[in-house]
Amino acid sequence: MSAVSKLKNVVPLLDRVLIQRVKAQEKTASGIFIPEKAQEVSNTGVVVAVGKGALDRDGKHIPTQVATGDKVILPSFGGSSVKVEGEEYFLYRDSEILAKVQN
Repeated sequence: MSAVSKLKNVVPLLDRVLIQRVKAQEKTASGIFIPEKAQEVSNTGVVVAVGKGALDRDGKHIPTQVATGDKVILPSFGGSSVKVEGEEYFLYRDSEILAKVQN
């Protein structure tokens, strides 16, 4: 079973969003490799899956503000790490996502 098909089995609950962070730049424009410890943690990511949304007082779902494929800006810290087939993904609540990048 491939990582993509296993990832389809990961469905976030309620207002949680599954995000894959954009990889940090590994070398400079001039071709010099940046050591792993010196690489900055990227604060952008791509939404891989979303939950149905939070529940209001009447039990109705409030839809999330992002959709699969959206590029988002994330806080420096937070999120729960999830590994699928060696790839690292993060679960955030919809309210923790700082912004959506418009194309």
